[in-house]
Amino acid sequence: MSNILSQRWLLDRRHFLRGAGAAVALPLLDAMSPLRAAPTASDRPRRSVFVYIPNGVNGMAWQVTKPGREYALSASLKPLEKHRDDFTVFSGLHHPNGLGQAHVCADTWLTGAKIDAQGARKYENSVSCDQLMAEVTGPHTRFPSLELSISSGTGQPGNSTTLAFSRDGIPLPAEDNPRHVFDRLFGVEKGGAEAQRARLAKRRSVLDAVHDDAKSLRRDLGADDRNKLDEYLHSIREVEQRAARLDAWLNVPKPVVDKSLAAPFQRDVSKAQAGEYWRTMFDLIVLALRTDMTRVVTYMNGSEGNGLAIPEIGITQARHNLSHHNGDPVILDRLAKSDAFLMRMFAGFLDRLREVQDGGEPLLDRTMVLFGSGMSYGHSHANSNLPILLAGGRGLGLKHGRHIDYNFPKGTNYSLTYGEWQSLCGRPKDDKARLSNVMLTMLQKMDVRTEKFVDSVGPVSEVLA
Repeated sequence: MSNILSQRWLLDRRHFLRGAGAAVALPLLDAMSPLRAAPTASDRPRRSVFVYIPNGVNGMAWQVTKPGREYALSASLKPLEKHRDDFTVFSGLHHPNGLGQAHVCADTWLTGAKIDAQGARKYENSVSCDQLMAEVTGPHTRFPSLELSISSGTGQPGNSTTLAFSRDGIPLPAEDNPRHVFDRLFGVEKGGAEAQRARLAKRRSVLDAVHDDAKSLRRDLGADDRNKLDEYLHSIREVEQRAARLDAWLNVPKPVVDKSLAAPFQRDVSKAQAGEYWRTMFDLIVLALRTDMTRVVTYMNGSEGNGLAIPEIGITQARHNLSHHNGDPVILDRLAKSDAFLMRMFAGFLDRLREVQDGGEPLLDRTMVLFGSGMSYGHSHANSNLPILLAGGRGLGLKHGRHIDYNFPKGTNYSLTYGEWQSLCGRPKDDKARLSNVMLTMLQKMDVRTEKFVDSVGPVSEVLA
């Protein structure tokens, strides 16, 4: 039985503690569910998180130089040392449709779509893998997915501020304020459930009117305009479905979060404090997962045009400026320090996922985390040899502790000169080393029934337990 059905079963029978004139909802207990067999591993929650960093990395400090298990972590990845059995490092991955592109890297990171950013063709994206997962996990959670970013909204075509795209390639707006997200996840509906239901009913009546007008208008339009209108009507249907989901959950109480856990999200955190801001966003993701408010999260920690400076470590330049280094060793050193700082933030996130228990397992073991960028060499916008890590998911059937190197799988030594790094990022060494293979692996582990994602050639067998 899904959580929502179990909680409704609880509500229907008014399982409340009563005292001092108040009623407090009990937590969901096993005894409150109808008798059934104990849940198997496949019944338990499966989760995925996607964390994006913009503009690539300093590859001379990032690149791991030996394949297999007995590899040494690079300078940038050193903060992850204690988690080395919890993640896999990939080298040589790429999106075939992304080669030669520039600022659409985030737009296509989770879709693998072909977007002609330089030509005159219409911007068209496709569904992102997180949304395919959300279609499977969404019926069990209040929110099918959670979209977080450095900038709220969707941005602009070719410079998106969200990683998530619907079935029609429509960007899903992201939120950048942790306090607003916390209130949305755990706050009381304004005016109570009935006021919220009235607002939803009003929204539905407006959508119905718009839908009817659009259908009558369609007969008088040309083919191109009909296609545009059909896309618009589909987006209306998606809004209707989201409204219906919200209505279904209105009588289900939200989790009550302990004051000590809620405190960090009761204030606005300035992005000028990059470390504190990133930590707060990561903590928010952990809280959303541990309370099962959602099982799919995308977090755009920066966009190609908006990556934070890190004054805490003396980096006053934004990440975009650092990426256009032209080989300057001083700026490259700053980029490497920025990379290492980001990895310290990510290591803290893995720490918290490992500390939280989920049915006798660390939350990390029930959660897959894909971390990386859609660009490798930022100065010339090159996007082969993408910096990619896959962490967690041991309880879902993944194994880690290796460097999977598609550049030099037999262990040819890297000289890691500036020229070699630049060359590695320009053209793939292995055409079949596709980022979509990693995403296909994750999709299958999330119980999405598919044998292919975009241009994938198969799951990554090396990470399958």
